[in-house]
Amino acid sequence: MGLLSDPNRRRALIGMLTRLNAPICVVCYMAGVAWFMGLAFEPFTLRTYMSENAMGSTMVEEHFPAGERALDTGREFAAHKKKAGGMPVDWLVRTMQSRGLEVFTQRFSRKLPFPDENKERYMVKGTNVYGILRAPRAPRTEALVLSAPCSPGNDNNQAVGLLLGLAQYFRSQIYWAKDIIFLVNEHDLIGMQAWLEGYHHTNTTGMDWSPLQGRGGSIQAALCLELSSDVVTSLDLVLEGLNGQLPNLDLVNLFYAFCQKIGVLCTIQGKLPRNDWDTPWGYSHAAKTMLMMVLKQASGRPWGDHGLFLRYHIEAASIKGINSFRPYKTDATTVGRLMEGMYRKLNNLLERLHQSYFFYLMPSLSRFVSIGYYMPAFGLLAVILLLRPSSPGVLSILTPLVISHLTGVALYTLPILSQEIAVEHFPVSETEAVVLTAIAIYTAGLALPHNTHRLLSGEGTEQGWKVLKLVAVLYLAVLLGCTALINFSLGFILALTLVPLAAFITPHVHRTLAAFVMVVLSPGFTLLFAVYFFQDLQETPVSVQEGWMLFLSVISQGILDHALYGSLVYPLVALLVYPCWLLFWNILFWK
Repeated sequence: MGLLSDPNRRRALIGMLTRLNAPICVVCYMAGVAWFMGLAFEPFTLRTYMSENAMGSTMVEEHFPAGERALDTGREFAAHKKKAGGMPVDWLVRTMQSRGLEVFTQRFSRKLPFPDENKERYMVKGTNVYGILRAPRAPRTEALVLSAPCSPGNDNNQAVGLLLGLAQYFRSQIYWAKDIIFLVNEHDLIGMQAWLEGYHHTNTTGMDWSPLQGRGGSIQAALCLELSSDVVTSLDLVLEGLNGQLPNLDLVNLFYAFCQKIGVLCTIQGKLPRNDWDTPWGYSHAAKTMLMMVLKQASGRPWGDHGLFLRYHIEAASIKGINSFRPYKTDATTVGRLMEGMYRKLNNLLERLHQSYFFYLMPSLSRFVSIGYYMPAFGLLAVILLLRPSSPGVLSILTPLVISHLTGVALYTLPILSQEIAVEHFPVSETEAVVLTAIAIYTAGLALPHNTHRLLSGEGTEQGWKVLKLVAVLYLAVLLGCTALINFSLGFILALTLVPLAAFITPHVHRTLAAFVMVVLSPGFTLLFAVYFFQDLQETPVSVQEGWMLFLSVISQGILDHALYGSLVYPLVALLVYPCWLLFWNILFWK
């Protein structure tokens, strides 16, 4: 405090920061990246542990015996699904009723803003079927959900069979203190969104659905099961939800604890944990696992049906069965025992999961990185923005701000609004029209804002671009800070690419080289590189052409996810990140 209160020492400190500003910024950037990559090193992480006493204090014995019978039910479900050409509603209703459940259906329909070519659908109509097992030992004010999507073809038939087998077994037990809802949803996320909106009496997406005739208590937790094989080699836990939300870490700890107890191989991001953390290969494995989680979380899309529960403050995760080349095999009975044990533990909850972490990264299922460990990496990048503002005089910068943001508004609204016109005049489909219009507006924005300084009073002055940079840097600092609080992964990736150009861009640098670097570090190219990088992390590298097609697909899915489920990534990039980047582009071409 004495250093800051003494005017002479304060001036000396300011002078030192001014002289060494650029080297300090470089050191902060390198330190931030090094800090983040060091988080995958096991000694810098924490071992997972159960925080909720109600789930960790009492052991349970799992006795589910009917794995083979569940697989037979799954085959019967597959036959009726094939015969009906979709969800076999009548058969499901009869089967659930025969297992002693209160059974209800919900019809829904949704017209997409443009066709989803990945799943070949435009006007979606379907039916959800769910059965409620009423709690025999409680006032029925709380509930748990077990769901399995009715997927096209041969996918997920075993999951529906196991769900029905667990429903029959749970019906014979008397220790349930919460309602258990067994849900089979059609059309994956769209059906799940319709059911959740109906259950909570909300309609945020404009979907048409029939009101639910039966409800349970307030939902405390949910698990979504996906099995497409009679035998699995491992179970993969999927956590990333809408807008980067994650379930309470105790739900992850519960899954890992039961996998360890029953002897089931469990993975996260499809990767098994390794014990050789002190070798380059062990560290590389952990780093890849963590980076995959970062990219998934940054996408803002729900990576399973569980992802929509999280917006209603319901702790949820998806459990996917993987049948790979591994020699270890797990049958349906073992998976059923795992699910039984987890639900019996969740049944013991006296309140919602809250004692453990909601913000974390995971290099493996046995280790995690808490928010207190990873936020300093972001802070080291963000402090660069605070070191770079200057102290210029006052100048109106309304024009470049308005034009840059109008370009963002056009990027957000025009792709969908202009699809019919584009289809009429060009040989493209609706989906191609939306994606190509977005790319065209994004590219056209490069030619517009860098001339806006001509409309300013005092244009061409040194003072002008300094004021604009001051506003742009502070704007970016606030934007990245708010984004990181909601979705750390997205905020960190944006900071990694935008902070360097924000710190060092001026009209006096080599313009051609700087323009090339700015384009490479722009939001669009960041997304393109992320697509290739994610494929490499999954060990499924793609060619340049395949990567480009995936890039176009990601853009269309981002726009669809915003329209269907309320994902915030596309409006964030279009309305805030891209206009902010355009302000720095404007500074580069200041004359």
